[in-house]
Amino acid sequence: MPDRLTVEGRCWTFGDHVPTDAIIPTHVLLHGQDHDLIRRHVLASLNPAFPAEVQPGDIICAGRNFGCSSGRAVAPKALRLVGVGAVVAESFARTFYRNAFEVGLPILELPGIAGAVADGDRARVDVERATFEVVGTAVVRTGMPPPAFLLAMLKAGGLIPFVRANPDGLTGVRA
Repeated sequence: MPDRLTVEGRCWTFGDHVPTDAIIPTHVLLHGQDHDLIRRHVLASLNPAFPAEVQPGDIICAGRNFGCSSGRAVAPKALRLVGVGAVVAESFARTFYRNAFEVGLPILELPGIAGAVADGDRARVDVERATFEVVGTAVVRTGMPPPAFLLAMLKAGGLIPFVRANPDGLTGVRA
């Protein structure tokens, strides 16, 4: 099984206050769970090249309050659908943060990340160690890793796989 907590890929940068409607617009969701339609619209309003050029394992790097506005649970699912390997931001909207862990999307809060990376940089993210490194440079950022139970959820692939694998709850997972 691949390590879900260590990701290496190309960076896509976004600013502060990226709303869930920019991640996946409401009008797209009116058509149901059409994966091809979702793929064509993920983050397209902020970067029209993103849907066509994003590759599995790519990393979104953003400023403050990523995933704000509505509590659209499908926003992190849409990012996983197009292959985003991780989202690193200075901060996340709380509902997006929770939903990302529930669907197994690795995320990392990292102060100062917005100015430390450019579109197209290759980077390596280790969510468990809370590190971000621009490959081939001395740019390394560190932060606080998510709590152990959220890391366990990510390792399992999300909330449902975690519950299936741990029917007795958090037994054995240190807080």
